[in-house]
Amino acid sequence: MFADRLLRHLTEFPSPPTLPEDVEAYSPYQDATPRELFTQFAQRHYKDDQPRVALLGINPGRLGNGRTGVAFTDPVALSTWGIANDLPRRREPSSEFVQAVVLAMGGPTAFYERFFLGSLYPLVLLRHGLNYNFYDSVAVTKALWPDIQLSVRQLVEEVGLARHAAVCLGQRNGKYFHKLNEELQLFDHIHVLDHPRYLMQYKRRALADNVANYVRVLDGLIS
Repeated sequence: MFADRLLRHLTEFPSPPTLPEDVEAYSPYQDATPRELFTQFAQRHYKDDQPRVALLGINPGRLGNGRTGVAFTDPVALSTWGIANDLPRRREPSSEFVQAVVLAMGGPTAFYERFFLGSLYPLVLLRHGLNYNFYDSVAVTKALWPDIQLSVRQLVEEVGLARHAAVCLGQRNGKYFHKLNEELQLFDHIHVLDHPRYLMQYKRRALADNVANYVRVLDGLIS
C-alpha cells in the first residue's frame, strides 16, 4: 500500500553526517506527534496502490511539515482535513495556498488520491534555529546531494510515484530538480511552478489566478 511504503521511507530515512556552516537536519518523523499525525493522514488518503503525481518542494519547514508531518500542511489545515490536533494554531503561508488548491480540486480525498506533496529532501534543515534551504549554500548542497538523489529515487522506485510527470515547487528549486532528473532519469517531464510561499508573499492579490493556474497545470497531468 502506498501509505505503508511512504511511512517506511520517511521514518527510516537517514540523517546526514555533520553539515557545513552550522546547518542542522532533523526528521519530524522521529518525533511522536508529527509521526502519529502523518500516520493518520497517510492511512486516510494513501490507502491504495495508485501511483501519484509528485509535487516536490525544497525541504520541509519547521512550522508546517515539521509540526504536522504532512508537507505544506499546517495544524489548521490538518484539522480542516479532519485530523484533530492540539498544535498551535499558527498559519503557514505555503499551507494556506496549498489548502486553496486542494479545495479547488475537490478537497483532500479527490486531491491526494491523485497527487503526492513532498520535498526533494525530506528532512527539516535549520541554521541558528531558522528554516534553511538545501540550496542556500554550495557546500550544503554538495553534502546533501547524494541523500537528495536517494530520497527521490526511493519515492519513485519503492514508494510508487508516477513517472510520466512531476511538479517542481519553486523556480530556483527547478534548477536542482532538472539536474537531478538529468542524472537519474526518473520522470519524463518536470513542470516548474512558482513556490506557494513566494506567491503568498509577493502575489497574494492574485491568489485566485495563481490557484487557477495550479489547477490548470495539475488537471493536465491526470487527464
